[in-house]
Amino acid sequence: MKHPRFQPFSETLEEERALAILRSTTDGADDGEIFFERRRSEAIVLDDGRIKTASYDASEGFGLRAVKGETAGYAHSTDISEASLKRAAETARLAVGDGGGVMAPPPQATNQRLYSDADPMEDAEFPVKIETLREIDAFARALDPRVVQVSATLSASLQEVYILRPDGQLLHDTRPMTRMNVSVIVEENGKRETGSHGGGGRTGLTGLIDRAHWEATSREALRIALVNLEAEAAPAGVMDVALGAGWPGILLHEAVGHGLEGDFNRKGSSAFAGLMGKRVASKGVTVLDDGTIPDRRGSISFDDEGTPSGKTTLIEDGILVGYMQDRQNARLMGMDPTGNGRRESFAHIPMPRMTNTYMLSGDAAPGDIVADLKDGIYAVGFGGGQVDITNGKFVFSCTEAYRVKNGKIGAPVKGATLIGDGPTAMQKIRAIGNDMALDPGIGNCGKQGQWVPVGVGQPTLLIGGLTVGGSAT
Repeated sequence: MKHPRFQPFSETLEEERALAILRSTTDGADDGEIFFERRRSEAIVLDDGRIKTASYDASEGFGLRAVKGETAGYAHSTDISEASLKRAAETARLAVGDGGGVMAPPPQATNQRLYSDADPMEDAEFPVKIETLREIDAFARALDPRVVQVSATLSASLQEVYILRPDGQLLHDTRPMTRMNVSVIVEENGKRETGSHGGGGRTGLTGLIDRAHWEATSREALRIALVNLEAEAAPAGVMDVALGAGWPGILLHEAVGHGLEGDFNRKGSSAFAGLMGKRVASKGVTVLDDGTIPDRRGSISFDDEGTPSGKTTLIEDGILVGYMQDRQNARLMGMDPTGNGRRESFAHIPMPRMTNTYMLSGDAAPGDIVADLKDGIYAVGFGGGQVDITNGKFVFSCTEAYRVKNGKIGAPVKGATLIGDGPTAMQKIRAIGNDMALDPGIGNCGKQGQWVPVGVGQPTLLIGGLTVGGSAT
């Protein structure tokens, strides 16, 4: 069913009245806006031969913010009306106090559009989506007699955003998102293992439900499951680690990326605070956050404050040169906003967040990097991880990893975890591959209870002396 375009203004809230209330709320403030949003999403999950979930969700509302110095007043409602906006203004206004602030310059207008505004949920009828999932189930089971269970997920959403600023600027963006994922469980001699693969982005569903695509996705999920079926217990100790290209960039995202967000550095709580212009990584290491890559999961035409998305160099040839900034932290630090002010929804306040964070390629051949590994681990897949922003310490679990001795890739290992801290790990990078790749479109980032879609990427890397947690051999 086609839905009309989201319009935040109606008989219950005229644009002129909304602007008048916003201006009154932000009188004497440094910044502020009204963020209007409508979001619709669907998810279909087939598990063990049956449709387990078929959900459709819709929500809409607004968030009103007034910012003064380090304080922000914020109120939100699912009722987009003048009465609700007036009540929200009473709360948001508390942050302004007696005023005296100078309104920050508005964000520069942009015409960039990095993705289609078409509704991906309309790319296929519901019965077609169901049949596609059933075909995936049948195909994956037929690939190998050891397959005992298959789970397939197809999801799509459309977020429609309007941002009204005190100067009268009204910005509009329509943000699609799709994803497909296949998980396979295999069993042999009483031992079970799982493999998963998938991806997506700010694109339509057509490419994901194409048979060639989901067949390749299913084969890769099975390959990972069979690798894990043969895996041995991981060794434990301090050793050199080679990281594969693409999704292993999640380690870079967690161990370094969060530490380069403006709020943590302004408050001095980041492990990288006070190191601007200093060496924080090995020579050759260049890290960017880039929200301008078309159709990528972490990309945004403009952020949730209205600042055009940017391509920000964070580390250049090992030297810290930039932070990711929203408007408030940039202003307080005397810097420019970088288009990284993001929020989960209208019910959340914006803060500095990553978009697509990745390391640029070096000049080493990936095969040579692994060949130089005398005794260590080659990790190409990661699951969950966590990091302490104050010191950069991280713990990551590997979903696909191999033992390497004398440059030869040996048996797969299971139960391996990588333990270290971001600043030290960046200084121990000994080789950078020429094969930078972005992840397939599966990243979600959590911060202070908010989740936003992100992208990661890196080339093959060799890092010296990481702690590997596993089972001692």
